[in-house]
Amino acid sequence: MTSAVVFAYHNVGVRCLSVLLAQGLRVSLVVTHRDNPRETIWFDSVEKLARARGLPVITPEDPNDAAIVAQIKALTPDFLFSFYYRNMLGPQLLALPRRGAYNMHGSLLPRYRGRVPVNWAVILGERETGATLHQMVEKPDAGGIVDQEAVPIGPEDTAAEVFGKVTEAAEQVLTRALPGLVAGTARIRPQDLSLGSYHGGRKPEDGRIDWTKGAREVHNLVRGVAPPYPGAFARIGAATLRILRTRIEPNRRPRSGTPGLYFEAGSLFADCADGKVLQILEFDAKDDSGCPLDLRAFTNEKITFS
Repeated sequence: MTSAVVFAYHNVGVRCLSVLLAQGLRVSLVVTHRDNPRETIWFDSVEKLARARGLPVITPEDPNDAAIVAQIKALTPDFLFSFYYRNMLGPQLLALPRRGAYNMHGSLLPRYRGRVPVNWAVILGERETGATLHQMVEKPDAGGIVDQEAVPIGPEDTAAEVFGKVTEAAEQVLTRALPGLVAGTARIRPQDLSLGSYHGGRKPEDGRIDWTKGAREVHNLVRGVAPPYPGAFARIGAATLRILRTRIEPNRRPRSGTPGLYFEAGSLFADCADGKVLQILEFDAKDDSGCPLDLRAFTNEKITFS
C-alpha cells in the first residue's frame, strides 16, 4: 500500500487529509500544529480528524529537528504531503520520500507565492485565484506544478469567503491528481517564476488603513482582512475604529476634499483621497481603555483620522 507522511493544518489540511484516506493511502504519520491560544481558531482541526481515524499525530515546534527527521526517515514513506502546514520543510525532510514531496498552495502559481496568498489576492484586487498542487523544493512554492484549479473573486467577497472557495478547489485538485501521482503517470510542468510574484506574511498592524489611497484600495483592504482575520482599522484621536465591511458609493459626492468620516441619515460614510465615497456597513469603535465609543455622537461633524 502506498504510504505518506502528512504535514497539515487548517481547513485545507482537513479536507486534503480526508482525500488521501478516501483514496486508500496509508498515512503513517500526521504532523500538525498546536493551536495558538492567542489566535482565534475559526477553522477545523487536523489533529481531531487524525485522532478520530486512529492515525499517529505529533505537534513539534520545529519539524526540521534531527529527531523528527529521523522518526520520519524510519517510516520510509513513499510521499510527503504538506497541506497548509505553516513551517518550511528543510531539504533533509524533502529528500526522505521515495516518490516525492508535494504541497497544496492557495493561489494559481507562480502568482502569489509565499504567505497568506488568499488575503493578498483580495487586498490587491484580483478577480481570480485558486489552488495549486506542486512539488516541494528548497525555495518556497517554486517546484513543478502537478495540477491547479481557478476560483473567481467577486468584488464584494471577503478573504474568508474566497478561502472557502480555495479550500474546495484544493480538495478537487488533490482528488483529480492523486491517482496519477500514485500510478507514476502525473505530468508535472516547471514553473516560470518570472511570471509570478512573492508576498510575505501579514500582521494585525498591516490592517491600518492608509487614507492617502483611493476608495477601491481601502475597500479591498477591508475585504482582505475582514473577520475572522483581525480587520482593517483607523485611529480617531485616542480611539480605534475597526472597519469590517464597506461598499463603494459611485454616485455619492464627498463632503470635502480631505479624507474623513461622517454620519448622514443614520449611516456612516468615509470620504477617500480619490474623491470617492465608501459607506461603512459594519464597524466597531473602542477607546484605548477598551470601552465602546458611540460614533453617532459625531453626527453632522466630520471625523478626521489620526
